[in-house]
Amino acid sequence: MQIADVVKRAYAMPLTNPSFPPGPYRFFNREYVIITYRTTREALQAVVPEPLEIDEPLVKYEFIRMPDSTGFGDYTETGQVIPVRYKGQHGAYVHSMYLDDDAPIAGGRELWGFPKKLANPKIVHEGEVIVGTLHYGSVLCATGTMGYKHKEADHGSVLASLAAPNFLIKIVPHVDGTPRICELVRYHLTDITLKEAWTAPAALDLRPHVMADVARLPVLDIVSAVHFTADLTLGLGEVVHDYLADRT
Repeated sequence: MQIADVVKRAYAMPLTNPSFPPGPYRFFNREYVIITYRTTREALQAVVPEPLEIDEPLVKYEFIRMPDSTGFGDYTETGQVIPVRYKGQHGAYVHSMYLDDDAPIAGGRELWGFPKKLANPKIVHEGEVIVGTLHYGSVLCATGTMGYKHKEADHGSVLASLAAPNFLIKIVPHVDGTPRICELVRYHLTDITLKEAWTAPAALDLRPHVMADVARLPVLDIVSAVHFTADLTLGLGEVVHDYLADRT
């Protein structure tokens, strides 16, 4: 393999047998359960990086079932997203993500910088309740419950939330362990088709775990919950801030 061939094929690792294909990445029938809760401002200040700014001390705990996606397959994901501002623009900072499939873990980390870790999240429908859980190994770390389709949600508000920018910290270390890439990345979800959306009462229990530290952002009270399904495309990102340029 010649040098030019290496560069041409180097969109992902491993070089000759990547874990995922090139994008774009389209998702069909994505099912969301998002429980928005109030936490302490001090807890958020400890994890939200500048130049992002905290809005209200809120966290969105998300359970997402992805049964059909191009390139990444069939998997389930859960994690925490924090409402923020960047240069006056409202968006969301992706703080943690736990999922059960290798390809989106590799692709999410390598392309965008998603903070993905291997775990075992689930969404199940139990009678009149939707139940979301996160196990890290044998340990239960999160349980979310929500009433099933109590009241139709405002589609405009859900679509606006999905269309808002999302922010990530992408970190790629050098071979000596020092940071080679450390960037604030912005991405958008596009081509969104919202199929249905519902609200209902919800509850959320987060438990401490050394490797799945969702309880670092404690639940003070539940603000709202939404359950919806949508088709959408996960757009590729752009760098909006280079932390290493600041250092030099």
